[in-house]
Amino acid sequence: MKTLGSIPDGETGFDRVLAFSVPERNARGRTVRLGPVLDTVLSAHDYPTAIRHLLAEALVLTALIGSLLKDENSQLTMQAQAEGGIVDLLVCDYRQGEIRGYVQHDPERLAALETFPSMQALFGEGYLAITFDLATTDERYQGIVPLEGESLTDACQSYFAQSEQVPTLIRTGIRWDGQHSIVGGLLVQHLPEGEESRERLHVRMDHPEWEHVAALAGSTRQDELVDASLSLEALVWRLFHEESEVRVEPLAALSRGCRCTAEYYESVLQRFPESEKAAMRSEDGLIAVDCAFCSKIFRISA
Repeated sequence: MKTLGSIPDGETGFDRVLAFSVPERNARGRTVRLGPVLDTVLSAHDYPTAIRHLLAEALVLTALIGSLLKDENSQLTMQAQAEGGIVDLLVCDYRQGEIRGYVQHDPERLAALETFPSMQALFGEGYLAITFDLATTDERYQGIVPLEGESLTDACQSYFAQSEQVPTLIRTGIRWDGQHSIVGGLLVQHLPEGEESRERLHVRMDHPEWEHVAALAGSTRQDELVDASLSLEALVWRLFHEESEVRVEPLAALSRGCRCTAEYYESVLQRFPESEKAAMRSEDGLIAVDCAFCSKIFRISA
């Protein structure tokens, strides 16, 4: 972990997470910028513009929240499910710097709407579920909130307020030039005395330290989040350079993490009774398994 004492050079590249903390304010945060990895995930399907933007936002939120996990092999899954909207299902997950995601939607209904429809138009009535699978304790816990607000970012802030009861501010920005996408994000939280085990501040959203941090972090512009020439370290320094101490720690590089393999699907199919596997087989005796994340079809002999 490093301490920012002047405007840092940092790395101006993509696909990385920077952890930071402001000890005097009992605040911690993450900032992320996705580029080539985002293009790789989006290229698995021919998504229209509105769905590309939705999935890009979901992926950077997944990276921000997932990078809060401390234990190796722990996983964060974010799932938005709805009825009556254009989008039926959105799923993303994060594990050890690996991210993946996909969206199921109705192309014909989407084509009848404006280029960037509202979240209400995209989802109708739905919910957002955020699930943490902890590797060291083998525990799972989940929070569910309605899909309300103007964006997935708003819904994630509601998750932290309602389920985690931690004052949290999230900002995201997206840029698309017709060929490549960039998405950036910033997450800042206030923890009492910097310790997660202490009493939560859900009834103290007006805490002066949090108000100060939220005001600074809230000044972040979307163009700063997606500016490839501005390092993540420099972005954090812009926001908090007047604080007495800011600590930063680069985390693992991000990558597209679809974990589908023929061996994995073979092990899954072995759990099915023979009668069900027989019904799945095609005329050549193989079972076709379609991975929605990477759009690959595996033909398995089981």
